[in-house]
Amino acid sequence: MSLLVLDRDGVINHDSDDYIRSLQDWQPIPGSIEAIARACQAGLQVAIATNQSGLSRGYFTLDTLEEIHQHLCQLVEEQGGSIAGIFYCPHLPDEGCDCRKPGTGLLKAMEAELGQSASGAWFIGDSLKDLQAGRAHGCRPALVTTGKGEKTRQQLASPDVAINAPADIPIYDDLASAIDAILSA
Repeated sequence: MSLLVLDRDGVINHDSDDYIRSLQDWQPIPGSIEAIARACQAGLQVAIATNQSGLSRGYFTLDTLEEIHQHLCQLVEEQGGSIAGIFYCPHLPDEGCDCRKPGTGLLKAMEAELGQSASGAWFIGDSLKDLQAGRAHGCRPALVTTGKGEKTRQQLASPDVAINAPADIPIYDDLASAIDAILSA
């Protein structure tokens, strides 16, 4: 079973500059839940890697984060799929941890827990940090233009970013179209 790695905010659900602080704030992007289920039904093992510094900032509690993740998993299960694991970094950007993307600690934890290599796996994200983490760990990064994706697309076109973000990264309108393309390849 091949691994598929997804970012959460801006890829699966709508993002907010004020953070997703509650279950009520968490709203799936149309088609994302069904797309995850399709990936699972096609034999992919789906895992999520997400930076959640709002935890350290005190914007929400661990119980709230777990409630959001439980709801996400339940929605995917209702569509006939499953989430193999949700891996998150609770640290602030300046804490220097290895787990905060663009670091690769979440991918290493994913490999250890799932017993599967993430090298060569698709990593779908909406930010430059997602793409950089995926590339650094040997994943195949893909960008969606939902969330912060349109801003990231513009960053990729910038000459000073091009060295760190190769032009061969495919860009899709949303998670559903990305998964459809991956499954049809």
